[in-house]
Amino acid sequence: MKEFDHWDEQEHADLTEDEKQILDDLGLQGSTRRKFLKQVSAASLSLWAASTFSSTLLAHPMKETPTKPAFLQNEVAVSFSVNGETHQLNLDSRTSLLDALREHLGLTGSKKGCDHGQCGACTVMINGKRKLSCLTLAATCESHEVTTIEGLAKNGNMHPMQQAFLKHDGFQCGYCTPGQICSSVALLKEAEEGEASYVTEDLRKISSNLELSEEEIRERMSGNICRCGAYNNIVQAFREVHSGKEEMPSWEFATEEQMKKAKNA
Repeated sequence: MKEFDHWDEQEHADLTEDEKQILDDLGLQGSTRRKFLKQVSAASLSLWAASTFSSTLLAHPMKETPTKPAFLQNEVAVSFSVNGETHQLNLDSRTSLLDALREHLGLTGSKKGCDHGQCGACTVMINGKRKLSCLTLAATCESHEVTTIEGLAKNGNMHPMQQAFLKHDGFQCGYCTPGQICSSVALLKEAEEGEASYVTEDLRKISSNLELSEEEIRERMSGNICRCGAYNNIVQAFREVHSGKEEMPSWEFATEEQMKKAKNA
């Protein structure tokens, strides 16, 4: 500690009394400095201990999660197929499909965003139709086929929609991406079967194998929110898979005149 005192004297010899007082108040010189260093050391030790013990006490592998707890209220037995594999679970009747997938089957690709059916991050496909898994009771999926983002790749090869999202950079943080991709894959089938949407011009002229316009794509995908704002890239990724043609981005950088106009608006 004498070495620290000697360092303080040399380092702060040319400081005014006011400056020395400020440093002393901040704990950066003299006896207060020693106290400050002790506090930092104690805080560092506590952070290390917290991370070590919490990982031991709280982090249990998903495979160790009991599939049949000792006691469940309103227990129901549910059997359904997930990504081609049949699962039999004993669940509380109020368990959502999203919680069953994440907490009981370890399929964490489907994300819990709003948990109110408003963001689309939890979108999966049930019998080929896109559904919000946070609003779907697992008990209602009896004998149904559920496909999550983990089930799209086959034999180690990504689904064409996954490849297109990578190519067109259809994501940033990636949190909404599983729901976006599942919704896009289901939308391909909707277009193939000729399902109408809110912006369909003439409902009397609906046919199969619809060629969706960009307006149609945006409307049909509007239930999937991307807070990063990668919508343009998502649309381009879908258009490429939907049309089978390589799509170039439809956007372009703003001109200097457009930037000035936007700034002054």
